[in-house]
Amino acid sequence: MYNVIVGTAGHIDHGKTALITALNGYDGDGMAEEKERGITIDLSFSNLKNSKINIAFIDVPGHEKLIKNMISGAFGFDYVLLVISASEGIMPQTKEHIDILNLLGIKNIIVAVSKSDLVDEKTLILRKEEIKSYLEAFNFTLIDIKAVSIYDEKSIALLKTRLFNLQRTEKQKEHFFRFYIDRVFSPKGIGTVVTGTVLGDEISVNDKVFISDIQKETRIKNIQIHNQNVLNATISNRVALNLHNINEKQLNRGFLISKKGMIRGFNAVDIYFECLENQKIYHNRKYSCFIGSRKIEVKVLLYDTLDNQTKGFANLKAYKKLYTLFGEKLILRDGDFTIAGAKILNPISDPMKKRQKKVLLRHLYDNNFKSAYKLLLEVHKKGLGIISSAQRFALSHKEALELSLTLDDVFVDEKALIIYPLSSQQLIKDFIQNIYKKNQYALLSIQTVLLRLKWASEGFIQLAFNLLVKEGVLIQKGALYQNKNVKEDFFIELERAVLERLKEEELTPTAPYNIYDLLDIDRKVGDQILKSLTAKKKVKRLQHNLFIHTTHLQKIVEGMREIIKNDGVITLQSFKNYFPLSRKYLIAYLEYLDQFDDIKKEDTKRFFRNL
Repeated sequence: MYNVIVGTAGHIDHGKTALITALNGYDGDGMAEEKERGITIDLSFSNLKNSKINIAFIDVPGHEKLIKNMISGAFGFDYVLLVISASEGIMPQTKEHIDILNLLGIKNIIVAVSKSDLVDEKTLILRKEEIKSYLEAFNFTLIDIKAVSIYDEKSIALLKTRLFNLQRTEKQKEHFFRFYIDRVFSPKGIGTVVTGTVLGDEISVNDKVFISDIQKETRIKNIQIHNQNVLNATISNRVALNLHNINEKQLNRGFLISKKGMIRGFNAVDIYFECLENQKIYHNRKYSCFIGSRKIEVKVLLYDTLDNQTKGFANLKAYKKLYTLFGEKLILRDGDFTIAGAKILNPISDPMKKRQKKVLLRHLYDNNFKSAYKLLLEVHKKGLGIISSAQRFALSHKEALELSLTLDDVFVDEKALIIYPLSSQQLIKDFIQNIYKKNQYALLSIQTVLLRLKWASEGFIQLAFNLLVKEGVLIQKGALYQNKNVKEDFFIELERAVLERLKEEELTPTAPYNIYDLLDIDRKVGDQILKSLTAKKKVKRLQHNLFIHTTHLQKIVEGMREIIKNDGVITLQSFKNYFPLSRKYLIAYLEYLDQFDDIKKEDTKRFFRNL
């Protein structure tokens, strides 16, 4: 069985909800206000299925004041059931719905000429021709046009048969799970449940998901498709997700649920827009942006003019973060008027000059991702993550990696999934060489540099070391690199340097890793040096990360004994009065004192034992 989503569209009172009820027996107008007023106010959901197809209906309101709710449902449509009254024909909201569907790129249309019992056959034929003629101005695929009446069972049966023969549509492939919340509720004893349409990859029970707008990870406890428990859901499924450990008050319509790490949010994104006839977008003006099931206020900044345009590139600035994907469609409205449709070109806000950004947007508009990569690498000199291509370009991991390998003058770290411009190799080489200039006895490894250059991957650092060895600057010994011009015994020299450092630090020696970093020593080598100095009794290890020069240790022991001799006892406080050190050092020295046979400890006091 495959799934398709069929959304209704059409003017108020043209019979959308009544037609759905006739098709599947479901009266979607469940709200008391909807019953009272006789109109659909919010989205309602139902389905119709046979052995091969499950049709999920999204019934949207037709009233002009409720267009925002219509848009919230329309983004997930595979097909549209456009309902037009035989007696009234195409009306204002019919036209606006058609405009919105066209702007969102929804092309598959089935027209139901409703209330056909109210007109004669001649009028019905003329109405069909009028509708066909109007739709020809758009790039729609008109699947069928059928006259129906909810009082004519045969016409309903024929429409139902046509719906059952709808083919599976190929939505733009997304390479990870996405889901816009359109309803939130909390049934007693169940917990928080959200409904929406599955976009992208499959989702399963017990999968971890991430709610972008509140930056919180959760787990899917249960999945329902049209009131039936299922183990997983795929693209175009209308589903209810039962979320673990989430309060319904934390969630709102329009929130995006996805996989952690796949979608980043930004307060600014770039678009290409096209206005409806006789409409314009004005620079630096606020508009309502509808994306997925979310409505958010944005300021539109035009790239090519400070006045207005009917189409072009623009930047959207929002007061909250936008979690979007390349190619995603949106609608811009001004008050009660639909102004334009747009496509997300750049969902990630990059630090670029306006001139560069315009070039990038042109590449993205043309789907020229190779040129886009090259331009982005001019900005991201310290690497561009391949995994971000799923959001940037709607490319799969495999597609992004294959494309990156066709680029010139780059280093592609296939393990770390990062692309670097080769010119950035010099940054690592300069960093390494500056260390050896400062300290000719430095002994570095890839890991040592990795700890300091967080942006560089192991593979890119390895390449830099290989080049420095090839250029005769360094020599490699196992995993370590040393200055080629130094002939002395490195280990002896490094022992001397570590011992001298501990001597300088006196009674408050820093952690070994800090000493290694100060002396540019690989951490494993540093541990070997301290082990050697400890064996030679030049250094004493008091705690896991506390090593002290034995000369200073002897002095502090003599000082503690002097306190006992003068006061008869030593405590932490009296010790601190004589030696104002931090608690960490005071306790370590007192515990070392306990090892001597002539020292006795009772509670927190220490004194001489009477031998």
